[in-house]
Amino acid sequence: MIKKNTTYNQITAKMIIVILLITLGLAFAYTEYIKRDVIVNLAKVDAKKTSRLVFESMYSAMQKGWNKDDIQEVIHRLNKVDENLEISVYRSEKVAEIFGDIANDKLVRSTDERVKNTFKGEESLDIVNSDIIKYYFPVIANEKCKSCHTNSVSGDVLGVININYPITDLKISLNDMINLFLIFIVCFSIIIFILLFLNFNKYLLAPINNFIKTANIIKKSTDIKQRVTIDHDINEIQSMQVIFNEMLDSIEHQFYYDHLTGLKNRRALLEDLDDTKDLLFMIINIDKFEQINNLYGDEVGDKILLEYKDKFKELLPSTTILYKMHADEFGVISYGTMDLEEFENIASYIISHLGKYEFKVSEEKTIFINLTIGISHGSSLLLPNADMALKLAKKNKKHYLIYTDDMRTLKEYENRLSWTQRLMRAIDEDKIVPLFQPIVDCKTMEVIKYEALMRIKSAEDDYIVPIHFLDISKENKIYFKLTLIMLQKTFAICKKTNHKFSINLTKDDMASFEIIKFIEDEFKKSDFAKNITFEILESEGIENYNEICNFISTVKKYGATISIDDFGTGYSNFEHLIKLNFDYLKIDASMIKNIDKDEKSQMVTKTIVDFAQKIGVKTIAEFVSSKGILSKVQELNIDYAQGYYLGEPTTLVDK
Repeated sequence: MIKKNTTYNQITAKMIIVILLITLGLAFAYTEYIKRDVIVNLAKVDAKKTSRLVFESMYSAMQKGWNKDDIQEVIHRLNKVDENLEISVYRSEKVAEIFGDIANDKLVRSTDERVKNTFKGEESLDIVNSDIIKYYFPVIANEKCKSCHTNSVSGDVLGVININYPITDLKISLNDMINLFLIFIVCFSIIIFILLFLNFNKYLLAPINNFIKTANIIKKSTDIKQRVTIDHDINEIQSMQVIFNEMLDSIEHQFYYDHLTGLKNRRALLEDLDDTKDLLFMIINIDKFEQINNLYGDEVGDKILLEYKDKFKELLPSTTILYKMHADEFGVISYGTMDLEEFENIASYIISHLGKYEFKVSEEKTIFINLTIGISHGSSLLLPNADMALKLAKKNKKHYLIYTDDMRTLKEYENRLSWTQRLMRAIDEDKIVPLFQPIVDCKTMEVIKYEALMRIKSAEDDYIVPIHFLDISKENKIYFKLTLIMLQKTFAICKKTNHKFSINLTKDDMASFEIIKFIEDEFKKSDFAKNITFEILESEGIENYNEICNFISTVKKYGATISIDDFGTGYSNFEHLIKLNFDYLKIDASMIKNIDKDEKSQMVTKTIVDFAQKIGVKTIAEFVSSKGILSKVQELNIDYAQGYYLGEPTTLVDK
């Protein structure tokens, strides 16, 4: 079960509501208790006074000499005083012995438990249905009574006076008073709790929420240089702010500073170099530091770095900033306080003082360490340019070099030459291999074919993708050799399996006599053309439609099919496309990669799908990299899908 999160506001509100309800409940219960207690006490006092008045009235009659009829007359007259008042008098057995018994008195004495208890000398008060008082008052004999009631002694109960009357007026007045008090308690409690909540919110919740918002802003911006600055006079909040900012200080220091030297690191350097202003920058490299570190250990290596840091700080002007980059490299930036010639002089000064630095490993062993420096200037590409100058300085055995544009041209030439040699070596050593990525049916999710993708297998058994060598191979007119190798190896696998394959061809491939002849010869030798689809890159553009149409006609007569690849990136000439007589339309990755979020991509893709359906060709979505993209592709009625979510390029094809 997922635990639902809450907030301090919700917790506080719940606590206040619960406490308020408990307070009001207790207040209501207490007022009810007070009301009943007051009513009982007041009623008892009032009833006792009334009973004594009744007795005194009867006593006056007794002094004149009274009989049973007289007492009934007195009681009758008293009952007429107030229509809501009911008085009953019951004589005891001792009174009946002398003056004769009354039938009703005898019945009540034997059946009414309250009357029985009152004859024992106990006062009794009963409130019936919270409205009627029933009070039983014992008439107790004293010395005066003995003159007439000769058979009694002081303390005997001679009779019981029972008074019944309503307490409506008393109850109403008490209810009004207590209800007014209850309303006051309720209002007072609500006001108190509102004030408590407002203060609680002001001094605790609001500062915490502001603290959290600021922390989230720092998190989302990934700018750990920001700090929480909440203006508040609460000690605890200030302490939280200080601790959090100190933690950010620590993280920033670890993030932007080298732990050994304490200098700003490569990450800080990259951010500082990301400035549009003209800068001067140099990389100082400790020659053969890795060998020294491996030979003498990390402890010696660390000592060398720390010594060089101190030496550089002594030699560099205060207007520069020193950075610790890779294990054997330091960086120096000057923010326009000097010109390039002065900066070059600094490099020369460093080399003259530290170029052949003697470091004592022990009393018996001293090693000599050399430095090489690469310098760049400007507002962009400072790090790669300085690095290029550094590498050329090492290569040409120079102490330092300043980057020039000629170095870039030379580097590019060397790179092209290197890749050309590497490509020729890969062809000679049979390192050009096809990997196969599945294409699946969007409805059944079954693999319907594989696309053959060109790779170079490196010495480390990694696979190098064509983006590194494709343009160079075309410039050097050796791309058709790569295409022939791909065709040979893919056809060989196709003949041994029941799988279908797609193979990419450029417009130059389709105009090549050698490639067309190879394809025709292979199709004539074995009946597998129906399992081959040739993918034509639409992004290249096509100038000679006749050559392309001739190629399509040639392969189609053997049963091969045609797919337009990367549709949506090139000329997208619908009229010319129809002339090509293709079978599949592969929608470009730029349309698919954000199709689950981009409405414009959805609209364009829907138009392409409608077009394909009208001319009777199947559609393929490439770059399906997530479940969301696949779902949108299926929703748009695209026939087939391809991408890393469905399968990576691999050599593992079932034979």
